[in-house]
Amino acid sequence: MCLLILAWRMHPRYPLIVAANRDEFHERPAAPLDRWDDPRGLYAGHDLRAGGTWLGADAEGRIGIVTNFRELARPRRNAPSRGGLIPAFFGSGTRPARFLEDLETDAPGYSGFNLLLGDREELWYAANRADRFARPLGPGIYGLSNHFLDTPWPKLELTRSRFLAQLTAQELRAESLFELLADRTPAPDLPHPDSGFDPDWELTLSSPFIVHPAFGTRCSTIVLASGSGAVTLRERRFDVEGRTVGETEFTLNGSPVP
Repeated sequence: MCLLILAWRMHPRYPLIVAANRDEFHERPAAPLDRWDDPRGLYAGHDLRAGGTWLGADAEGRIGIVTNFRELARPRRNAPSRGGLIPAFFGSGTRPARFLEDLETDAPGYSGFNLLLGDREELWYAANRADRFARPLGPGIYGLSNHFLDTPWPKLELTRSRFLAQLTAQELRAESLFELLADRTPAPDLPHPDSGFDPDWELTLSSPFIVHPAFGTRCSTIVLASGSGAVTLRERRFDVEGRTVGETEFTLNGSPVP
């Protein structure tokens, strides 16, 4: 399970705000947020098993985020890596709409995914398990986990409500966004009682921040893109017990955000 809250053109200072948790098996190796050489200019973490990433941005204001779509079936062995979609977008040099248009034919060959791609002018959402593969997003507050955009799972609705309160605060602070992602309280009502998962496992997955010996929240990431062109990326990483073990920050085209 992953968790993402995004504000698009809803804040006077930051046209784009992203607060996201990446949840993954602890045994899957990954490198911290850093600048990539290929594609040049991409800033992202790095999945060291399949070679892709889950979230990336650049100094031009482009952003790409992918989450897995929750399915009980095992992924096909020959399916391409969903994490490869983000570097492919940044390496293409095309606008989000054109990239998704080119991707649509091949999208069914991937395991289930949600994909958010944007630049300074537009933001698009795509899902290869949806009836309509891709659509542009207007100004709004959006939430995403491992089902379709804005599926009202309890953890998503709780985090969205707290996120809205942050947007109306006198000063938006990255640290406050990290705090809302750090909530380890299980949901009182489970999202999918007939999902096929064990109830205890459902309960573990229901909190915004997941702590479990095998699978949990590996990192939290904040992206703040200002109207002046500055982009701040902060990634906070955690160990198997949910303790902070590292943090990385990059500010592109401007001054860091508190």
